[in-house]
Amino acid sequence: MSQSPYYAPVPPYAPQSAKSPLPLWSLGISIAALVFSWVPVLGLLLGMVAIALSAIALAKIAGKAKAAIGLGLGVVALIINVIVIAALGSAAPSPVNAAATAPAAAVTAADPTTEPTTEPTVDPTTEPPTVAPTTKAAPPVVKHTTKAPTTRPVSAEEENAIRSAQSYLEFSAFSRQGLIRQLSSDAGEGYSLKAATYAVDSLHINFNEQAYKSAKSYLEMSGFSRKGLIQQLESKAGEGFTHSQAVYGVNKAGL
Repeated sequence: MSQSPYYAPVPPYAPQSAKSPLPLWSLGISIAALVFSWVPVLGLLLGMVAIALSAIALAKIAGKAKAAIGLGLGVVALIINVIVIAALGSAAPSPVNAAATAPAAAVTAADPTTEPTTEPTVDPTTEPPTVAPTTKAAPPVVKHTTKAPTTRPVSAEEENAIRSAQSYLEFSAFSRQGLIRQLSSDAGEGYSLKAATYAVDSLHINFNEQAYKSAKSYLEMSGFSRKGLIQQLESKAGEGFTHSQAVYGVNKAGL
């Protein structure tokens, strides 16, 4: 009797389930969330999506390595983005603080009904206000003397310089600088600078009155503005008075 061949039982076919792309997606989105974690809002959204996908993959799929990595990266990206948003929010000034620290000038400029509070600019050469005459007497005019009281003997050159200075003052007005220059100049009298200075200082000349006489003389010869006459009187190339002397002379001359 022939025996029939033996066939081993074939196990039933179990179809393999296709691999889900969810872990790979969760890992890719978590990496993108980490890269864009420094961008406000965008990094926050990507981090939340990465966490959600990773959580679903961990719950439903057997291979959990990629999903676990994606979950961790998503959490890190979410934390970084929250810190960035908080830092930007604290650095931005609030509208209330900006309005409180705004300069008063900007508030004034925004209100058309507010009058400007600029201080008036004072020009030293502008005409002074008219002052009502008082009963106070004018300062006495000091008379020129031929000799100044000194404790040392006066040299002959100094005596002659004094007489020359008096002669000049009789027919013209001079500043201290101008009279010394006239007495000591080679084109003038040719005295030494020491003798010329001694002669001018010994006469105790009222140079305010000399500036007034000079201003009056200029106005008789030509027309001048107030500023121009002051500049002429105090110029080194002109009369050489000080600024206060020039202003006094121009004021008294009525300009």
